[in-house]
Amino acid sequence: MVTIHPNLKPWHQSMTSNPQHYSHTTASPLFTTKPLIPSRISCTASSESNQSSPAGRIKRLVLPQEGRTKLNTYPDRDFYAYPRFVTHVDDGFISTLTNLYREKLRPDSEILDLMSSWVSHLPKEVQFKKVLGHGLNAQDLAKNPRLDYFFVKDLNQDQKLELESSSFDAVLCTVSVQYLQQPEKVFAEVFRVLRPGGVFIVSFSNRLFYEKEIGAWRDGSAYSRIQLVVQYFQSVEGFTKAEIVKKLPDANGGGAAKNKSPFGWFMGLLGLMSGSDPFYAVLAYKNFKPVYETE
Repeated sequence: MVTIHPNLKPWHQSMTSNPQHYSHTTASPLFTTKPLIPSRISCTASSESNQSSPAGRIKRLVLPQEGRTKLNTYPDRDFYAYPRFVTHVDDGFISTLTNLYREKLRPDSEILDLMSSWVSHLPKEVQFKKVLGHGLNAQDLAKNPRLDYFFVKDLNQDQKLELESSSFDAVLCTVSVQYLQQPEKVFAEVFRVLRPGGVFIVSFSNRLFYEKEIGAWRDGSAYSRIQLVVQYFQSVEGFTKAEIVKKLPDANGGGAAKNKSPFGWFMGLLGLMSGSDPFYAVLAYKNFKPVYETE
């Protein structure tokens, strides 16, 4: 079921396959196949040449069945039945993520914010053509000021995205990849909805809902979790070689070092002080990595 963002232009699943159903008469259909056109663009690999290309198929499964299980087996929709208007990572992580978006996302592009919430951490000064949000709680998504539209869907129940192929220039997944029980299928769907040269940015830290993360993530280290996301990309034919971005806390204590009180030290030990959250991101492109040059 698709939830409509209040006070914004409505979005319907049928629009993705039948643009004539678009109800806002003064605008073009929400999803188009018009490519992002930079001043000049070159690429590091060739794109799909025909419909028989294997690009987008799942080459292998990364996780064994036990690696997909959760301690809390109740439906995720139940777990997220109530909104959580909090940020799950600290200011240092958010700043690093926003700077990464500022570097990788082109103005006027079309973005899918997968597994989103009440905030997207996109750079405030950059205007995008459209930002479509997805998540499990409508109230969370409705509060997000950067979303033009949103829909509610449990990707652990159904991985199919009711979106046109090659519809987005970028897909984002922030501190949520650890909850996916069928990551290979989700990454394949992301590949499908990305335009050639589009980027998928997956970011995460060491904070999570322990009972809702999958076993392979729960039992892993920071290194193994990075490699797990790399393998998710590798499992889908057509993604470029995954790039890893890391920013670790100050070895002297990060944000906790600024607060000399016993409380500050204790909070820093728990990783609850600003600046203490490690930042990890893994990203890859569909078919090729674009190289944008200015005249």
